[in-house]
Amino acid sequence: MSREAMYQVIRSPLVTEKATGLGESGQMVFRVALTATKPQIREAIEGLFGVKVLAVNTLVQKGKAKRFKGRPGQRSDVKKAYVRLAAGQTIDLTTGLA
Repeated sequence: MSREAMYQVIRSPLVTEKATGLGESGQMVFRVALTATKPQIREAIEGLFGVKVLAVNTLVQKGKAKRFKGRPGQRSDVKKAYVRLAAGQTIDLTTGLA
């Protein structure tokens, strides 16, 4: 998989209170493309960050119906990937990618 394809699969890390708590137990949370599969996510994480991935769990968060400037609208669906890393490995999100 090319580096460009890896960046299209992995959209961004998810930095929330829950995701930060999971980081202490060796898990990371990423926002990924809706069409991304678990093997593609595993390959992209291992390629971009140089870590060993043990498991990938995904979920699709459906977009909520909201009102925008008084008119009804729909937020976009978001796919999240919960990635469990091998023991002793971490991903430092404060530094840039190499």
